[in-house]
Amino acid sequence: MQNTKHESYEEVIIAGFGGQGIMLAGKLLAQTAMKAGKEVTYMPSYGAEVRGGTANCMVIIADDSIASPLVDRPDSLIVMNKASLNKFASRLKAGGLLVMNSSLIDTKPQLDDSIEIIAVPADEIAVELGNKKTANMVVLGAYFQKRGILSPDTAAACLPDAIAKRHHKTLPVNTEAIHRGAEFTRDNQ
Repeated sequence: MQNTKHESYEEVIIAGFGGQGIMLAGKLLAQTAMKAGKEVTYMPSYGAEVRGGTANCMVIIADDSIASPLVDRPDSLIVMNKASLNKFASRLKAGGLLVMNSSLIDTKPQLDDSIEIIAVPADEIAVELGNKKTANMVVLGAYFQKRGILSPDTAAACLPDAIAKRHHKTLPVNTEAIHRGAEFTRDNQ
């Protein structure tokens, strides 16, 4: 139940196909919110096969206790591919935010005019950075910049906790990807 006062309450769905780092993005979003002192739930959902199958996660960020981890009508939707857009776009609340990977989604979705759409060429930006796997961090950076609830700097500080130690060599490029997504959004609003 959303409070009508000034407390923040944000329901987010992050979706894509297996291998795009959907769970990592959700985990980082949740850890960033916890570091910022928020109440958080994180609920992953995998398709039948992991790599190449569908993957999504639900994250709720709030100032007060959260009654249920389920997200039916998200305030924000972050999608990495067209199949995920088709599956979840109709659930987005009026006045919500859609952050989409325009590298893999080439058409403008037909949504309510009150929904703000941020189209980020996440794959292209990630390739420019030298690691296509950081596209998930690019869209997350765009989300952080647009929503303003959490900062890209806080997210970057949480990366070592979210990424397995064996992948810590990727911390610099992931940090840069978060910042590039935020910069893209700031420069293209």
